[in-house]
Amino acid sequence: MNLTKQLFMKKVIKIFDPSVDITEKKILEKTFDSHYWSSGSGRGNVSIFENKFKKYVGSDECVAVDSGSSALHLALSLIDIKNKEVIVPSLTFVSTVHSILLNGGKPVFVDVDSDNLCLNPELVKKLINKKTKAILPVHFGGMPVDLEEISNSFTNDISIIEDAAHATGSIYHDKKIGSHGIAVCHSFNPTKNLVMPSGGAITLNGKRSKFFKKILNARRWCGISNRNGTNYDVKEIGWNYFMNEFSAAMGIAQIKKQDLLTRKRKKIAKRYFEEIHIETKMQYDENCAYHLYWIKIKNRNKFMKKMLENNIQTGIHYQPVHLMSFYKGRYKLPNTEKAGKEIVSLPMHPNLTDSDVSKVIKFTNKFT
Repeated sequence: MNLTKQLFMKKVIKIFDPSVDITEKKILEKTFDSHYWSSGSGRGNVSIFENKFKKYVGSDECVAVDSGSSALHLALSLIDIKNKEVIVPSLTFVSTVHSILLNGGKPVFVDVDSDNLCLNPELVKKLINKKTKAILPVHFGGMPVDLEEISNSFTNDISIIEDAAHATGSIYHDKKIGSHGIAVCHSFNPTKNLVMPSGGAITLNGKRSKFFKKILNARRWCGISNRNGTNYDVKEIGWNYFMNEFSAAMGIAQIKKQDLLTRKRKKIAKRYFEEIHIETKMQYDENCAYHLYWIKIKNRNKFMKKMLENNIQTGIHYQPVHLMSFYKGRYKLPNTEKAGKEIVSLPMHPNLTDSDVSKVIKFTNKFT
């Protein structure tokens, strides 16, 4: 019997698994029965979700979209980065960097801190020049980036647009991630901390947040603005990036559970940190919401194979973007490149039982 068939027959400890119950099922059924399933106007469940999510995060405004990738694209469209430089870590999902090119900017890759795999603020300082228009930090695995230290790196007109795809529920300076910067990008899908079929959001803060929301509401729906009944205008290019009603409905149900689900993630992360006997692993931090829990090992392929043979899924998050064919250049990012060769993600989701966690710890220690 081959390995694939064995895995179907046995319980596999999944690397990700959405935490849902009857609450999500009921609100989805209600949405289905309504026959109102989507609209670019952002009414219905979408509007309710936006209001609840901005309250949960503590932001001034919120714009719901169809994915985290769309959120990044739209958020960067708020500032003119055409032919300008945007400092970004290479250790991220490729959408982070694509969003820069889609807005006409030039990505400038920066190395990460080997301890938390977030971009290194000291190295950011060295890369800032007159062409720098924005810095795009990633709260890697949910670990908060030191936003204050990055802000202290410059005095000129540079914007910080945050990639918080991993950080729903994470905290920085006693406030949730999403409440600090002018535009913070969130991602919601079956692998994320707040689960939906697919979705994203941009939380906005500051004096221009209402103005920016108005712009983004139009850009997420093909540029449509000034709608009055069946009449509307289009003043600029836009995209088909609006969130559907089913995703928004799930989001409404999920927001109520987020703090509980985050506590479960932290409990698992604490056990991993305390009981896995390996030198290089993700630190434990009460402010982290733990979308991921990573370790670094030299025999990665062998380790992942052995774990799967014992019905434990693992993953790699991520392959460095600056080494991919489309982005390959002259960059030397030693911490990123080392992580790219050694990093492994262990199962991390609220559905893990104590027994599951014990098994992951046991076999991680055995095979590393």
